[in-house]
Amino acid sequence: MMELTRRRLLGAVGAGVAASALSAVPAKAATRIRHYWWGNPERDKRTFAVIETFQKANAGIEVSGETIGWGDYWTKMATQTAGRNMADLVQMDYRYLFEYVRRGALKPLDEYVGKSLMIKDFDQGPIAGGMVDGKLYALNIGSNSQVIVHNTRVFKEAGVDVDLINWTWDDFARACEQITAKSDGKVKGSDDLSLMIETFESWVRQNGREFYGADGKVAATVDDVASYWQMWANLRKKDVVRSKDKTVILDPPIAESGVAVGDTAMSHYWSNQLVGIQAVAKDKIGAAMVPHKKGGKPGQFIKPSMFMSLSRDTKDPESAIKYMNAWVTDPAITKILGLERGIPASKAVRDALAPGLNETEKLSVAYFDAIQSKVGALPLPAPKGAGEVRDAFMRIGTSVVLDRAKVKDAAEQFIADASDIVERAQ
Repeated sequence: MMELTRRRLLGAVGAGVAASALSAVPAKAATRIRHYWWGNPERDKRTFAVIETFQKANAGIEVSGETIGWGDYWTKMATQTAGRNMADLVQMDYRYLFEYVRRGALKPLDEYVGKSLMIKDFDQGPIAGGMVDGKLYALNIGSNSQVIVHNTRVFKEAGVDVDLINWTWDDFARACEQITAKSDGKVKGSDDLSLMIETFESWVRQNGREFYGADGKVAATVDDVASYWQMWANLRKKDVVRSKDKTVILDPPIAESGVAVGDTAMSHYWSNQLVGIQAVAKDKIGAAMVPHKKGGKPGQFIKPSMFMSLSRDTKDPESAIKYMNAWVTDPAITKILGLERGIPASKAVRDALAPGLNETEKLSVAYFDAIQSKVGALPLPAPKGAGEVRDAFMRIGTSVVLDRAKVKDAAEQFIADASDIVERAQ
């Protein structure tokens, strides 16, 4: 985890940002609050700039920024929760919201709404997404959807010409073959997404099911898992996706994705990550939907990209809420944040940002507009134990990628393990 350390800052965002971030901490402060988020170099740079801006306007409040990559974030969060040492404000994901509310780890925000948390102009969908049992536990700081990020130069040179909003998995496979052949294998068609449960969940929805049913139990089937892993096995056999040694690196930073490095033309991310990916990619990126299944149901959905939540361990909730409110109402701060964490829920903020959007941010908005009629409903939040299920998917899927297990056997093992995990967690 990072708490304004010089070495990490220099590595992530450069010496200039390190100097500004370090100088942002006031010599004396009446109160201190901690903000914890998962990030990447671009997100960290913007967030530390927000902290600096907020502190200049609120000299009595010191904000300590703590950031870590997604892969380690939830492990650290669980440790802090168990030790009753959570940061005042934590970045929260829709997948884990119900789990942390059930643990009693988050405080409801309702008493502050309309008083110190001014969100009356928020879209109702983003507000509803942060509610549990009729109470608001999470402030939406951006909405997003899944996206297949692609290298536009490589697509053009390979002659890939397909409707990237309405394309199918068959179109995707042909594009992988075409790109690999055109580059003589120097650029593979796509990252191998065998271990990405987020893409698999879209696959399950395309088959007419949700990964988790309304009862919170695993509703995905062995056939769902086996057909997904078999599709990627077929692409590996044709040698048109990224190598196995890169595939089995779990939750790599975006700077190490195939699109960023340049050895693949496509990968799966969330639309709020377009800004961060473009910042590390050598070529101009484009945005495509997760391929559709011919005759299938919509797989993608629009969700809160992330929330900010008030932890039960906060010692100064009023200062924490003041900081939270600035994130969604202060023009100087919303300008710094831009669309990196997703499309803002406030129309006033969206309107204010529109004239100053850069090319990648405009791509994000255009993509968001294009998919509106192509997505399905927001699924129910995942049940407790979902994080462990995700780990199991990657662990068991790795055995398939490395040819240590047959697809059908591994699929049966995953469904059995996932069901046991969820039942045990309840």
